[in-house]
Amino acid sequence: MHVFVTGASGWIGSATVDELLAAGHVVTGLARSATSASALQAKGVRVRRGDLDDLDSIRAGAVEADAVIHLANKHDFANPAASSAAERNAVQTIGEALAGTGHPFLLASGIVGLATGRPATEDDPSTAHGPDAARGGSENLALEFVEHGVHSVSVRFAPTVHGTGDHGFIAVLADIARDTGVSGYPGDGTNRWAAVHRSDAARVTALGLQKAPAGSRLHAVAEVGVPTRDIAEAIGRAAGVPVTSIDPDDVEEHFGWIGRFFAMDGPASSTATQHLLAWAPTGPTLLEDIDGGAYPARR
Repeated sequence: MHVFVTGASGWIGSATVDELLAAGHVVTGLARSATSASALQAKGVRVRRGDLDDLDSIRAGAVEADAVIHLANKHDFANPAASSAAERNAVQTIGEALAGTGHPFLLASGIVGLATGRPATEDDPSTAHGPDAARGGSENLALEFVEHGVHSVSVRFAPTVHGTGDHGFIAVLADIARDTGVSGYPGDGTNRWAAVHRSDAARVTALGLQKAPAGSRLHAVAEVGVPTRDIAEAIGRAAGVPVTSIDPDDVEEHFGWIGRFFAMDGPASSTATQHLLAWAPTGPTLLEDIDGGAYPARR
């Protein structure tokens, strides 16, 4: 199968590309820079230059392929509206390009905010509808294309996709701990973050391409919920700094933009996904990665 992948050189995308190549697929990756293009070519990946704002390139990549895996996102937390608009435009473009083909279309989504007081499941629909919603309502938009002959599948990733080389949420928290001299957690630290190792996230995506029915929602989640106090304690051990509670009123001041995410309770289950894909997580846990040195001091 010829698979077009956006975000092919990214944190999850690069691992997913490796899984696809190992399975014998031909891969074309969207690359916004010469560095990304060279890295993809070194793996044997075809390259299409462009970014999330280059809708002509995205459309052409989708039309030429047998399947599309959309993993790119601007992740501009200073301007979430711009990220959401770019995400929605890309999903709309891919959906229209694939309409009537029956081709698979997998897109990245999230699990935070899907449920309250319990772990989110694959049966929980996204409440984000329309261009002004989180992520531009992209999950629901993609799934609407099932009615137009697109084999759409949502892959919801845990907020923490961890591993050596990760520059995401946990890396930011580790840097804050080193900068402030304390590893903090919100309130009593009982709110939870679902987590998954990067290798497991990539396997869920590749297996979803093969096995997930149209309209499916998959959860790339290995740990249902790791308490934020446990995360802070592991970061404190790794950074050699004390661990302390941060008053809920001071969370955003202490942590900055990531504070509102770290204070959320976002457990999630992947029981249905594991059954559907015959998949079980095998990578290290989040705390094992932190304790094992996956988040050293930034250079």
